[in-house]
Amino acid sequence: MKASGVKRAIVSGALVVFGANAAATDLASPSACMDSWPRWDAFKRDFISKEGRVIDVGSADERTVSEGQSYALFFALVANDRASFDTILHWTEDRLARGDLTSRLPAWLWGRDDAGTLRVLDGNAASDADLWIAYALLEAGRAWGERSYTARGASLAKRVLDEETATLPGLGLTLLPGPLGFHPSADTWRVNPSYAPLQVIRGIGASLPDDARWTRLAASSARMLIDTAPQGFAPDWALYRANRGFEPDEETRAESAYNAIRVYLWAGMLASDDEARARLLAHLAPFAAYIDAHGAPPERIDTRDGKPGPNDGNAGFSAAAVPFLDAIGRPELADAQAARAAGASAPGYYTSVLTLFGLGWREGRYRFAGDGTLRTAASACGAAK
Repeated sequence: MKASGVKRAIVSGALVVFGANAAATDLASPSACMDSWPRWDAFKRDFISKEGRVIDVGSADERTVSEGQSYALFFALVANDRASFDTILHWTEDRLARGDLTSRLPAWLWGRDDAGTLRVLDGNAASDADLWIAYALLEAGRAWGERSYTARGASLAKRVLDEETATLPGLGLTLLPGPLGFHPSADTWRVNPSYAPLQVIRGIGASLPDDARWTRLAASSARMLIDTAPQGFAPDWALYRANRGFEPDEETRAESAYNAIRVYLWAGMLASDDEARARLLAHLAPFAAYIDAHGAPPERIDTRDGKPGPNDGNAGFSAAAVPFLDAIGRPELADAQAARAAGASAPGYYTSVLTLFGLGWREGRYRFAGDGTLRTAASACGAAK
């Protein structure tokens, strides 16, 4: 990794500080406070129905996943777009949680069945979406002074701990991808590293300080992110075996692809004083080295030996890489990946999500504090929609 000093740049009116030692906490400058968020407006237009359902446009079953609902809630909060937040929340609670997020986890998959009816297609839950929904609700309750958000967020967060974690021998309290289907044998569990953004786990814990399990979950998640990536590339899925630790997932051939790209995104957005940040960035540095050598992230890579597949990742992969490259002090690489992401035409749902996260972060629209709580430019400036 090349050495680089701190560098300042103006990106869309925002003052952003880059570099390995940069605080990475600067939000949009006052001159940019009242700017709209064109990418969020485009995402709403292209992927969110008037009822608040995030649709994976082009999918055969017109599917909606709880992950998409959770991300949309977060983006609406960042944009200080309370009207959209409430619409998205209402649809999520009504359709995926049968009207009550305090009493059940939301189903992960909604879409059109073989008879043409729109309904829940799989009632199992997805812990990454549940974490992001709980986090968005807790942060929205704090930002907008709305107790009903806080109450629902707290109840959902507790349910994540109660139903979507397990105490693994030698590891401790660990996030599972959902309540069902991820404990295939008595001594084996299946995990997804991208489901465990440390800032979200820490932020929920900061909002709910009386439950010490959040601290334990953050510790096991930080270890998982390191130990599942022996060559510095995060896998989509991994196994944990009692008395043996983490091992490659045979079902997915230990591949790093469309799930794992989020590991670098979450790592790059960690606050400078997050205790896991320095080690995590250093461990995942081969990801940056690959981009330096090839001009783009790989679409797929074998995490056992670092051998890449034949294709570059799409524009969303580049957007996801931007905070990571800034965090390790490679702003010139981040510039190139941001330009590649911004130049994409008609991106699909997932590419758009990654771009909102990565480029929204770089534009200074939001930051995570050391305790995981959210800071947004819109809130700081008093903007409202």
